[in-house]
Amino acid sequence: MGKERRIAIYPGTFDPLTNGHVSLVKRGLNLFDLIIVAIAYDSPKNTLFTLEERVDMAREVFAGRPEVRVEPFAGLLIDYARKKQAKAILRGLRAVSDFEYEFQMALMNRKLDQSIQTVFLMTDYKWLYISSTIIKDVARLGGDIHGLVPEVVEKKLLECFGK
Repeated sequence: MGKERRIAIYPGTFDPLTNGHVSLVKRGLNLFDLIIVAIAYDSPKNTLFTLEERVDMAREVFAGRPEVRVEPFAGLLIDYARKKQAKAILRGLRAVSDFEYEFQMALMNRKLDQSIQTVFLMTDYKWLYISSTIIKDVARLGGDIHGLVPEVVEKKLLECFGK
């Protein structure tokens, strides 16, 4: 009998994907055989990039990494996780301010399906201060985002804001 693959879903809007997100995926691969970066269609956020653009950028970032798959998803995360036979939802925490929301979501997902665990990883200290929102604001105002996002994302942001 073969060993069961350890699959985790890393959900988010990823508008845009940052080096903090990439770091979390790479570190998560120490725990999981496959990480599915699940890019949410349904989001209360007003996104800068379309779902297709966010998926395309993430796929380019993780190209050549068969242990990372990028897919769009809609609907309840727990339903998507079941469909993908994932045993875990991977989430990142930057600061205490992230914890309350993430804790509530983890408890709701646990109520919906106790067989799928939420695994939290603390962000790498060098990405502690960045978020997708901050990156977009800095790029919009002409600030230097080099080294904070993958090159493909930097290029798209500069194009978007006419820099």
